[in-house]
Amino acid sequence: MEIDIPESHPRAESLKTREMLIEGCKENVVAYAGLIAHGRGEAFDYLIGEKTIPSASRAVQAAAAALLAAKHAVISVNGNTAALTPGEIVKLSEVTGALIEVNLFYRTPEREEAIGKVLKKAGAGRILGIGSAASARIPELESERRRVDPGGIFIADVVLVPLEDGDRTEALVKLGKKVITIDLNPLSRTAQLSSISIIDNVVRAMPLMILEAGKLREKSYNDLCTIIKSYNNRKTLKKAISHIASRMNSLARKGVYIKLVS
Repeated sequence: MEIDIPESHPRAESLKTREMLIEGCKENVVAYAGLIAHGRGEAFDYLIGEKTIPSASRAVQAAAAALLAAKHAVISVNGNTAALTPGEIVKLSEVTGALIEVNLFYRTPEREEAIGKVLKKAGAGRILGIGSAASARIPELESERRRVDPGGIFIADVVLVPLEDGDRTEALVKLGKKVITIDLNPLSRTAQLSSISIIDNVVRAMPLMILEAGKLREKSYNDLCTIIKSYNNRKTLKKAISHIASRMNSLARKGVYIKLVS
């Protein structure tokens, strides 16, 4: 990190996250478009209140249960998640048994290798989807995200796709896969189409998912299925939108605007 961010700065954590992405961009891990995507997400984080809301916590529990109950779970990794939560990706893989696969919209051999290097440095063993390993194709998808590993996402029953785009989410759901996403925008196609939508910042959600998976890993398969079946994603999205609306109305009534500005 090239700049010194004072801990007393009111937006210290947010600024650190931005610097991590900028550094990731310099290292060819993050695409330029990833910076724009983060800015969009950060705006929604302001609206949410920059904290994990109850509906997101419930989604985290369901997501952890789904990963543990899966026959073949895969964590899909893009540039932003590799830059922000490489250690958490590896830890979640270890706790749940999910495989790790690199999948990119802006795919180049250089980016694949750079992301693989970051994950290896964080402790990852086998990493799927790099280079010629991404030899399978997702039907009805034209972007580079259609290229997947035949031993990974292609045969997965559960796929975690943090910071995902809606096209592939829709395609994966059509293939009968349970899709878990982490998305700060409850109105996005990704959040709307996913099986389990965690409306939260990935830097908060990933550690929470690791903790929850640790709590649930000794549960029986039937207990995990009960947690999954009791989860309703439409309710999660409605509660997230209601939370934002209620918070904005409260701030408007109080005349509090300056706190929303970085």
